[in-house]
This record gives sequence, structure tokens and C-alpha cells, in this order.
Amino acid sequence: MTHELSITTLILNASWVVQFILLLLLGASVWSWAIITRKLKDFKQERDSADDFEDLFWQGGNLTELFKKFENGKQRGMSGIFVSGFREFIRLRKRASMEPSDVLDGAGRAMRVALNRDLDKLEFNLSILATIGSTSPYVGLFGTVWGIMNAFSAIGATSNASLAMVAPGISEALVATAVGLFAAIPGVIFYNRFATEVEQLHNRYDIFVEEFSSILRRQVHREDGARVGDS
Repeated sequence: MTHELSITTLILNASWVVQFILLLLLGASVWSWAIITRKLKDFKQERDSADDFEDLFWQGGNLTELFKKFENGKQRGMSGIFVSGFREFIRLRKRASMEPSDVLDGAGRAMRVALNRDLDKLEFNLSILATIGSTSPYVGLFGTVWGIMNAFSAIGATSNASLAMVAPGISEALVATAVGLFAAIPGVIFYNRFATEVEQLHNRYDIFVEEFSSILRRQVHREDGARVGDS
């Protein structure tokens, strides 16, 4: 308790510049944790949604029925990619003048657009997290330098270099560095984690796009073969 009170006293007795820096770092830390909390929830929902959709998709059911199931429902990640691609596939197949290769290319482009849109949502605010993680130590260091300058200025004015005179000013200055690190470390750790998760999801979605494109390609060839046989 004494230690907490002493830190509080140091902060209250600090210069207005150091207090402003501490307030700025505290705000950055709160902002950082708000982003972290939100992103943890978003990435969990993204992974769970992809797992659930893959379980349904690879059961080998009818693609049209699966499309109707998700078309008017909440689409997220892999299900959104599937709906976008299959919707474009159906639309282009209705055009008699469209070549099969053009139909497949159009469906592939639609899936890529949906993929990139979803990843953009996941990456939103990650740059803020990276900025807080990279700049907070320097902001805290600025507060430390300013506090030490004031401490030595006070020593010069009183011509008293005793430990009792120096210690409060130095301690006050070092609090800024500590708070800067406190704000920065979680930001760096979670930014790296989220960046890795975005890359993993990107690879997972890329694989799904290729696999689904192969399924659509087989379906086109099968339908065209059936038409030739009927004729």
C-alpha cells in the first residue's frame, strides 16, 4: 500500500508535461486493450464460423441447398466466400453466350473479392495496435528525459546534490518509462499474434477457393458433357 501511495505522490507532484505524457500513455493503453478485446472476439468467431462451415461443406450435400441456407443468413469468412462465388457462378451460367472458362474466372474473382473484404475487416485497427506498441516507449522516454532535466535543474538551483534531493525527480521521471512499456508490450504481443492469425486464415481461405473452384470446374464439365450426350 505504501508503494502504491508513493507512486501516486510522484505522479501528482510531477511537472505538467510528465503528467500529460502519463495521461496520454494511459489513454493509449486503454485504447489498445479495447482493440485487443474486440479482436480476440472477432478472430474466435471467424475460426468457429470457418470450422462450422467446413463441416457442412465437406459432408457432400447439394451445393444449391447449401447456398440457399447461407444466402439470406449471416455470412462470415468462408461462408461469405462460398456464397459470393456460387452466386456469381449461377448468374454467369444463365448466360448462354458465356464460355465455361469465363464462368469459372468470374466465380473465382467474386470469391477473391469476398476473401479480401473479410481480411480487411480483420486487419482493421491492427495498424493502431502496432503504432501504440512501437511509439509508446519513446513517448515514455521523452517524459523520462523531461523529468530528469527538471530534476537536475532543481539541483542546480539549490546547489544540493544529496540523494534525498535527486531521488524524487529521478523516480518521477522513470515512472513515464514504466508506463510507456506497460502500454507498449501488450500492443506488440497481440499485434504479432493477430497478424499471424490473419495470415493463417488467408492461407486457409486460399485453399478453400482453390478447392471450391475445382468442384465448380468438375460441375461445369459434367453439365456440358450431359448436354452433348443429350444432343
